[in-house]
Amino acid sequence: MNRVVVTGLGCITPIGNTVSTFRDSLFSGRTGIEPFPPYPEAPGPTQGLRFTQSARVKDFDPRQHLDSGIVAATDRTTHLAIVAARQAAAESQLTAHYSPEQIAILVGCACGGRQAEETETMRLYTKDARVHPLTVVRTMASAGASNIAIDLKITGPTLNISTACSSGTHAIGLAFQMVRSGMVQAAITGGHEAPLTFGFLRAWDSMRVVSPTQCRPFAADRDGMTIGEGAAMLAIETLESAQSRNATIYAEIVGTGSSADASHITQPMANGAAAAIRQALRDANAAPEEVGYISSHGTGTQANDSTEAAAIHQVFGTYAPHIPVSSTKSLHGHSIGASGALEALATILALKENLLPANTGITEADPAIGLDIILKDPRPAAPTLAISNSLAFGGLNAVLALRPYKP
Repeated sequence: MNRVVVTGLGCITPIGNTVSTFRDSLFSGRTGIEPFPPYPEAPGPTQGLRFTQSARVKDFDPRQHLDSGIVAATDRTTHLAIVAARQAAAESQLTAHYSPEQIAILVGCACGGRQAEETETMRLYTKDARVHPLTVVRTMASAGASNIAIDLKITGPTLNISTACSSGTHAIGLAFQMVRSGMVQAAITGGHEAPLTFGFLRAWDSMRVVSPTQCRPFAADRDGMTIGEGAAMLAIETLESAQSRNATIYAEIVGTGSSADASHITQPMANGAAAAIRQALRDANAAPEEVGYISSHGTGTQANDSTEAAAIHQVFGTYAPHIPVSSTKSLHGHSIGASGALEALATILALKENLLPANTGITEADPAIGLDIILKDPRPAAPTLAISNSLAFGGLNAVLALRPYKP
């Protein structure tokens, strides 16, 4: 079995459109959550929503990166995916060192092309207008994976994973397994999502889980999540190959776990999340006491944060209160299928920098959580093992285990 390392990073996010700006925002606590602009199709000044904030990608014009034909044929989510993948591929130089059929592309996207879908649906039902002929290829969830392959001329296994909020983490975990087993030599993997449409926000508003203020994971006064968008991509390959060509190595992926609650479509279960964490630790051949940081799913809802905390207590027992925990969703929001990829990126940077990100904007952790929630400022630390959790609607859980790279 091959050891698998991360040799390239890329991102387009609400807190930075390059890895360096993402890193600066991550460790300075600069949030990307802000009031969203009015939607032209919305009724009245309040738009009928109970919340007014989201986490949007800013200062991103796809025409500065992509040919006009690609921009026209694809949705915003695919624009984000292509550019983030380009960044990771350029840094790692995978396509220069591996044959195209030996590189896989595995990305997570749960919602597909929401902007194209809502625009064409509105025109159809309000004006009986002809639907744009590119609507199908704009809206399909796999458009990002396909267009990354086309853009980078990669011909290996190319898949989109759609498991709601665990999509990005599941995609990275599967890519890791493929490289580790030798099925492929390298992969571009991560997640992307651009769901900030009026219809999508109204749908989430109806569930009563979006914060009317701002996402505050594990806070005593938490009141819901904040919807976001973005993309994060990793270039991964075998340690042996990376060392042979003196590639930059950010971290090592050492395990992955997944599980299904098999209980309720929206209510999370601690047993299911705990099973995925245990599986990731077994896969990494690691003891629970080795974990020095948990990048939590931490949505800021009452149910999710309490359930995830209960799962952590189940797995780690008396050691649980001593593990530093944080959620970066207070910075970049909850980008659905991309969220696990953004959080994996944050975890990799934390291991590389020996600095753990804080829960921004939170002054008091919920005492009922019973965990060491990192408050106010990033915490200097050098964990030898970190895990990154994703707990999705449908009870689909995914966990990654990562170690800092030690030559």
